[in-house]
Amino acid sequence: MRYPTMPDWRGLADRLQLYARLKHEFGARGLSAALHRAERALRRALRDIQRLPEDPFLAAREPDTLRRIRALRPPGPRRLDWSFARGQYCERVAGALLARMAGCTLGALVEGWPVERMAAWAAEIGDAFPPVDYWSRAPDPARVRYNVSRCDAYTRTGMKGVPVDDDIAYTLLGLLIMEEFGPEFTTDDVARAWRKYLPLACTAEKVALENLRAGVPARRAAVKDNPYVQWIGADIRADPWGYLAPGWPEKAAELAWRDAYLSHRRNGIYGAMFFAAAIAAAFVVDDPGAALRCGLSEIPADCALARDVRWALRLGPRLRDYRQARAAVDRRFRGMHPVHTNNNACLTIFGLLIGGCDVTRVLGETVAMGLDNDCTAATAGSIVGAIVGRKGVPRHWHRCFHDTVHSYLIGHERFRISDLVSRFARQAERVLGCAPGA
Repeated sequence: MRYPTMPDWRGLADRLQLYARLKHEFGARGLSAALHRAERALRRALRDIQRLPEDPFLAAREPDTLRRIRALRPPGPRRLDWSFARGQYCERVAGALLARMAGCTLGALVEGWPVERMAAWAAEIGDAFPPVDYWSRAPDPARVRYNVSRCDAYTRTGMKGVPVDDDIAYTLLGLLIMEEFGPEFTTDDVARAWRKYLPLACTAEKVALENLRAGVPARRAAVKDNPYVQWIGADIRADPWGYLAPGWPEKAAELAWRDAYLSHRRNGIYGAMFFAAAIAAAFVVDDPGAALRCGLSEIPADCALARDVRWALRLGPRLRDYRQARAAVDRRFRGMHPVHTNNNACLTIFGLLIGGCDVTRVLGETVAMGLDNDCTAATAGSIVGAIVGRKGVPRHWHRCFHDTVHSYLIGHERFRISDLVSRFARQAERVLGCAPGA
């Protein structure tokens, strides 16, 4: 997708403010009226852009309802030939959780950094790059993330439990939703859980949460004043739905759809469905590429994300490292926001195809690619972790977790990882219909 050339709005706004202050200091008259005219012109331009008609043929290829999405899927396995065994499941979901938390924690301190800045930081502190362990130092150690964890709590020497991050919070929230509302939960139930447990949110989730608090119905919360509906937020919430429907990609995608619809549309929804289905498949297959191809079968065949995923799956086996991967994404997605679903999905795929079943290489290469790299490494961690299980996740990635996860969810500030494994197992049995009395 080639974006139009965007004017330097931020630079223009900064210069406007600078000159307004200067003219005020020099005693110029008519400044307030000029500023008012500028604001009105900008607001009018925003309304004009919001009202531009959208391509109806593209909209038909990229529907939002589950029924229409399913009608446009390519052929797929829907449900894999696999029998649930609690011990085997617990081994795999533990691997998925540990590797997800590790990838997120590794990427958190360098989230969104350019590749060159990460490499320079690693050289400055004497760490390997791509990283093979947590950072030895934090660039701003006293800064607090999400009002809970200091940045030095994300380092290999400062970590005492999994520090907070929204990627982890939504994994925990998905479990709470399933426990509270059951396998037939609705988008309205997701909205109830958000109002109950979320003290804060970002981008699309922030807009949706504010809309809910203002009385907007759950089915409309995503589309009122929300320019972020195709950003990565829904797919970072996808992991619990894959954990809860192991071996059942179609069901995982359905659960992810119910969740994603609260805040996202079109490719934002498809990102959640794709990764939830891939994670569900990862409990059965022994290769990340096979899991990703299962995920691809659960989204519309001709949507933008499906085309991008097919491109990434074709190119990925020819890439040697993070630099080649990032260069390829920069060429294909020039002009796309760095927190969009599609470009980050391709980096996640590249990390998995380069690293294979080597957890350390998957996490390190994915973080080194940049963009929204705590999110991409977390998702890649879920997939490779579910494939290799707990035993396949090197101990240095989780020995500092001390069986503890810190959270900003209201009333749920701390979880035990061992308890999470058991709780996910109980709920997966409910989803699969094999729970006692089901």
